[in-house]
Amino acid sequence: MTREVVITGIGLVSCAGEGVEAHLEAMSSGAPPRADAETYAPYPVHPVVPVDFDRQIPKKSDQRQMEAWQRLGTYAAGMALDSAAAKDDTDLKARMHLIVAAGGGERDYAADSAILSGLRTAPDPGVFLNQHLMSDLRPTLFLAQLSNLLAGNISIVHGVTGASRTFMGEESSGTDAIRIAQARIASGQDDIFLVGGSYNAERPDALLVHAMGGFLWKHPYRPVFDRGPEGGLVLASGGAFLVLEAREHAEERGVRPLAKVAGVVSDRSRREPGSVKRMIATLGARLEAHPDLVISGATGVAPITAEEQDALRELAPRARLHATGDVTGHLLEAQASAGVGLAAAMIARGEAGEALVTAMGHRRGEGMIRVTRVS
Repeated sequence: MTREVVITGIGLVSCAGEGVEAHLEAMSSGAPPRADAETYAPYPVHPVVPVDFDRQIPKKSDQRQMEAWQRLGTYAAGMALDSAAAKDDTDLKARMHLIVAAGGGERDYAADSAILSGLRTAPDPGVFLNQHLMSDLRPTLFLAQLSNLLAGNISIVHGVTGASRTFMGEESSGTDAIRIAQARIASGQDDIFLVGGSYNAERPDALLVHAMGGFLWKHPYRPVFDRGPEGGLVLASGGAFLVLEAREHAEERGVRPLAKVAGVVSDRSRREPGSVKRMIATLGARLEAHPDLVISGATGVAPITAEEQDALRELAPRARLHATGDVTGHLLEAQASAGVGLAAAMIARGEAGEALVTAMGHRRGEGMIRVTRVS
């Protein structure tokens, strides 16, 4: 059994603004995205626009117990439910399933600083680290950082109480969240899913992790494909969620599909020179892609970003190419959902017939989603 899987709701919030229209305007304007180059210098970030969380998270008590990334994700999820005309349908949300792609929670900066400082002079760094990880990190603090708390907050605030799962910490998690939802709907196992993720880049620990790996861009903002051999990520705060459902299910409840998810593929190369370029060609062939629009989740990290650009030019030489990093900045686990949301919105407006969305991890993992017009 293979059913058509359509997108009926999109929730986006980032440095470009709130909602689909704000993001499409930012994309068409070509203006540099909102950036903060001072707070975490030399590393720029793309801060989210000011958000009135009361609009989607009415209880202040709920807002207070969430970290910033959870508030952003819960907010974007509410926007997607509104977009899909599902927010007020209690019965529908009771059987709606949820898949979240998310990284770790936010850190205890004082404990982290003490550990990092002590490691420099510790006679046995391994023993020192184990001792302090066991004594300095309280169990309650660790539990407050669990990634599946975003799914829990979405269930509590919005009443989405079907089965849920969270993919944590892998760069392919955003693609795989969409892939599994699409496969379960297409196979007839389920009718409707809420899928997406969120990220808060405005925190020292997030920047530290990526800086230690040499992945961050250290200069004033440049477009993703113009960062050259130095390359690097510019991390961003925001959230992106989608409502995916079977076409007949959407039609039965009188909702117009925005676009169709025609295929999702995810793989992992060894990241040898040329491997990303070859992988893009392979994934494009598996999807039988012939896009007139490409929404690239390219990271800006060298040399894979140049490989992706070359591969996309060969795969879709006449397609318009946009990088989500030039609109939202890089949202890590939420990047795939953001790209699919932008592609679906452009297709719904008649600006494209078929789009290819890429999600190439800065370290590992390659994904691609084919989004088409609903015939």
